[in-house]
Amino acid sequence: MSLMIYNTLTRTKEPFETIEPGVVRMYVCGPTVYDKAHVGHAMSSIVFDVIRRWLEHREYRVIHVMNYTDVEDKVILRAQELGVDSLDLAEGYLHEYDQHLRDLNVLPATVTPRASTEIDAILRMVEGLVDRGFAYEVGGDVYFRVARDEDYGKLSGRRVEEMKAGARLMVDERKEAPADFALWKAAKEGEPAWDSPWGLGRPGWHIECSAMNMRHLGEQIDIHGGGSDLIFPHHENEIAQSESFTGKRFARYWVHNGMLQLQGEKMSKSLGNVVTVEEFLENHHGNILRMVILNAGYRKPLKFNQDVIDQAERAWERLRGALRPASPKPEPPKDVAVDLAEQVEKTRVGFEAAMDDDFNTSEALSHLFDLVRNINQARDAGVETEALEKAQDTLLKLSGILGLELEIESGIDREAEVFIELLIEVRKELRQAQQWALSDLIRDRLTTLGVLLEDGKEGTTWRVG
Repeated sequence: MSLMIYNTLTRTKEPFETIEPGVVRMYVCGPTVYDKAHVGHAMSSIVFDVIRRWLEHREYRVIHVMNYTDVEDKVILRAQELGVDSLDLAEGYLHEYDQHLRDLNVLPATVTPRASTEIDAILRMVEGLVDRGFAYEVGGDVYFRVARDEDYGKLSGRRVEEMKAGARLMVDERKEAPADFALWKAAKEGEPAWDSPWGLGRPGWHIECSAMNMRHLGEQIDIHGGGSDLIFPHHENEIAQSESFTGKRFARYWVHNGMLQLQGEKMSKSLGNVVTVEEFLENHHGNILRMVILNAGYRKPLKFNQDVIDQAERAWERLRGALRPASPKPEPPKDVAVDLAEQVEKTRVGFEAAMDDDFNTSEALSHLFDLVRNINQARDAGVETEALEKAQDTLLKLSGILGLELEIESGIDREAEVFIELLIEVRKELRQAQQWALSDLIRDRLTTLGVLLEDGKEGTTWRVG
């Protein structure tokens, strides 16, 4: 089965074919660094981290560019509110987000450009658009002439004649048409500014990504990604200015993740309903946020609440619980090892088919849990260590492709882990004998030591609480 990807541009799943055989050029719009990042930002980073990991598993060389927007209206306004330099403000939040990505086990991008260090590339592109008649200057501002782009609106499905100045279109009577958007903005007091052919000024938001994209990946790329809230106007405008500048198709595949929703509303700072990455990581391991996202389809809106988080916690512990060591019996049933080996292959095939179907992580996880169930059953049946470890190795490898870390430092050494496992086995025997008081005593004593037991259909798992 070939890899299929849903393309926002065509609104269909398409076979994945790269411009250069074996190489994927992927650009993902990163955060605007004017405040603490929320878990919605992390969702996008995790989604495209999983996509990258799968492409690399399929033996592609992925050149991954994720930008930081450090020159933009939101950054400037926040800096003015706080009375600080806007670039200094952005720098602090940029480094903070870098640390969040490490905590969430997101692979570092190949290149992480920022607008403030790409001004020369931005100016070259703006000048080129002016020279080609796709842009015009008014009083130090430069606007893109949307009427010159016959395909404008092809990504979002919006028609130019239906667009009116308002919330998403800047009101400026000097523009030739309401839909025209700023490529370069004349300097205002207190804002960062650079020299240009039109006087001191700064770039518009949309041109920044096009210029960084072209500088680091070339005129044509394979995948352009980001949140679905960027489809219009940001990505629509990127297509317009990039294809007008080069005369070539900009990106083959436009991939967008859905929005994270808190209490039924899109999570955003403007609505004041955000959970920051910092707040989440204070209470949960980074794997839990990854499990929340993996459990849902990446293109769908994702409800984010405590029930969803608790479900992800339990699912992660189920995966980790399957790594418990074998308890071989002298004569285990002969077919146990055979059945387990068959399930390993079935899981691998199912997992790969799911990921090749537009990165269906929810389906891929279901195959991992099928393997977990069989691992636990085989352990209970007393399967030999070698057979169990082969299955566990497959679980580790496939979960690793999803960026999950099942083997994390618990703060407990191996000898203590063996003793905990022994106590769990003793407790199991006590429960079967209905010796509830002694069973509860073991659980309670372990709890006082910071070891939490969780009983489920597939047995008891433990974690450090």
